[in-house]
Amino acid sequence: MKQHEGWFMYTKIHEFKKVGLNKSQIARRLDLSRNTVYKLLNMTPYEYEEYKKSLKQRSKKLSDFHQIILTLLRQYPEMSSAQIMDRLIEKYGDINCCEGTVRNYVNNLRAKYNIPKSKSVRQYQAVDEMPPGYQIQVDFGEITVQNQNKINVKLHFIAFLLSHSRYKYVEWLDRPFTTADVVNAHENAFDFMGGMPIEIVYDQDSVLLVNENLGDLIYTKEFNNYINKRKFKVYMCRKADPETKGKIENVVRFVKGNFARHRIFYNLEKWNEDCIKWLERTGNGKVHNTTKKIPAEVFVLEKQHLQPIPEKIKNKLDISVLYTVKKDNTVSYKSNRYQLPLNTYKGPNTQVKVTVSKGKLVIKDVETDSEIMTYNICTDKGCLIKNTNLKRDYSKKINEYIDYVLSLFPGNCREKTKGFIQEIYQHKPRYIRDHLQALQLCIENVHPEVVDKTLNYCIKNGLYSAVDFKDAMDHYNSIPLKDKRKGIDFTPINDEIDQKIKSKPKIRDIGEYTALLEGGDVI
Repeated sequence: MKQHEGWFMYTKIHEFKKVGLNKSQIARRLDLSRNTVYKLLNMTPYEYEEYKKSLKQRSKKLSDFHQIILTLLRQYPEMSSAQIMDRLIEKYGDINCCEGTVRNYVNNLRAKYNIPKSKSVRQYQAVDEMPPGYQIQVDFGEITVQNQNKINVKLHFIAFLLSHSRYKYVEWLDRPFTTADVVNAHENAFDFMGGMPIEIVYDQDSVLLVNENLGDLIYTKEFNNYINKRKFKVYMCRKADPETKGKIENVVRFVKGNFARHRIFYNLEKWNEDCIKWLERTGNGKVHNTTKKIPAEVFVLEKQHLQPIPEKIKNKLDISVLYTVKKDNTVSYKSNRYQLPLNTYKGPNTQVKVTVSKGKLVIKDVETDSEIMTYNICTDKGCLIKNTNLKRDYSKKINEYIDYVLSLFPGNCREKTKGFIQEIYQHKPRYIRDHLQALQLCIENVHPEVVDKTLNYCIKNGLYSAVDFKDAMDHYNSIPLKDKRKGIDFTPINDEIDQKIKSKPKIRDIGEYTALLEGGDVI
């Protein structure tokens, strides 16, 4: 901070203090830490002046290494601050400062002694334009956008560019492309352009290439089969060399910046439709910055030079889209929800393949491609379309739990208990599990006669509730039971009473009592 800037800050802090602002408010106003504000508020102008002088005289941590660092910079201008720090530690051990301190010190030396960091600049040369119909360049891209619910959605796309006319085709997915997806996109691109080029330029991607193998390219099985069927030449760029296909790199940036950014995502079908319209309107419909021509107009001439495609690939993929399964085991399609079988949802990333065929919605498993459900497409909006066979059977587990609780009751009153529980189930079906749990807990370690009396009382008075059952049981538990053999009342034996019964009094020697009567002490 310069001298006049420091005094300005000092003055503003004290002015804000006079008008009644506290330290936190002053710190926020001036973008300072509270400790700095506190320190400057406690300084007089004279003390602040001395403080400023002490800052000028303070030595830097790396002052001892000044000449060494300067020598390295002059000898190797491209050396980074991280390399310099490593050299210092290697030679002198711990230098007691962090990477940021070294970086700031090195930058100050570069500015002071005019030692810019040299950079190697790659030299380019303009290349001749490709002849019409000879080459297409292909590349992938991805971007994160928001849907109508302000939730981020990551979208992936593949772009095709005819090198001569700059005519483009783009296709989107809401998941990463597989080799099968790439083959399908090629077929769609050739259909869109009305033909196929002689050569296609690719970047090295795992869905296309297994290994570069020093020029002996090893393709993935599906892509290799596709090349053999279509018979086009492949030009594979070297690793980390995107400039080789600079034309398509520009297209990827153009698609992201002009079409996708700030656009709301509703569904993949609409997104692809809007992209095709954008290509007609802008991507292929406006003057290209380099050629100064409209790609769509040049394409009319280039199309005549493309290789004809006599027939479609017979094993072309179905036009299907992956949809996310919601936690209630439904998928949304065109503003309607379609029910899936129970347990289809496996977690937040569960997806199914959705295909539209002859007015029906076919839902398939992503991994096995087996059909899960088929529905007639609903033309309304906001509907839940269900198959009645998929309705969840809630009674199965409840009935098992009822049988278990019944088994805990004494054998002589289980029929009455069954009727009692059925009444609870009929009146409070949503809370039957809670009532069963309460009954299970309250009959543990209870005398069968108490259970029987409680059950009779609740049924007689129409108290069909586990809460009432427990209250009645507490009452009968507090009354001593009657011994039917002797006609006397007795309290049920528990652990405490049983210990008292088993306890025996201590037997003393008669001599101790004699000594006590004679006035002696008993030990």
